[in-house]
Amino acid sequence: MASPRPSLRHEKLCLAPVAGVDEAGRGPLAGPVVAAAVILPARGIPRGINDSKKLPAAERLRLYDRLRGCALVGIGVVEADEIDRLNIYWATMKAMTLAVEALVGVAGCAPGHVLVDGNRLPKWGFDATPIVKGDAISLSIAAASIIAKHTRDTIMLAHAEAYPYYGWHANKGYGAPDHLRALRDHGPCPLHRRSFRPVAEAFAKSESFASHPSGCACG
Repeated sequence: MASPRPSLRHEKLCLAPVAGVDEAGRGPLAGPVVAAAVILPARGIPRGINDSKKLPAAERLRLYDRLRGCALVGIGVVEADEIDRLNIYWATMKAMTLAVEALVGVAGCAPGHVLVDGNRLPKWGFDATPIVKGDAISLSIAAASIIAKHTRDTIMLAHAEAYPYYGWHANKGYGAPDHLRALRDHGPCPLHRRSFRPVAEAFAKSESFASHPSGCACG
């Protein structure tokens, strides 16, 4: 039996306009965390919206293009160096806040309510409700997950051109075997999150190599 798809049930319980918020990129070893905030149109909502993780890349692109043409969208991006400074939890909260603030600028007013994927809310002044697994339940959050995922993937594809060793064109910065091998062989680059353990270990190794009198990190 097919699993239920996201619906507008939660949106109909809230003061309009309702924004859905989701993020992409909490787990990768490199690149930013990206959040999106989306207010869907009253009519003409694209068909096929679902949790971005359940959609193939081609379908995400189709829906991304459709949503950018019919919905109000705000995007927030927090880069790797700030993730290291804040930690990934607070960086995600900041990205969500930036996304809603950007949406307010696009919409010209604050949303009546914000539905946020997860079980925590940023420290902001918006009326909001956290929804666990919201990208599988709320159509607005699912739309935001598509925008956030496609936006971040596009960023990582651009970075892959500058840093080809790490396989970001395929792994998008996650800790895939090819990425981990490249970290061991080449060390981290400026876009890596040095507070994440595999990167911290690779960075410590590269520092040890650079400081060794013989130029070799071996004992």
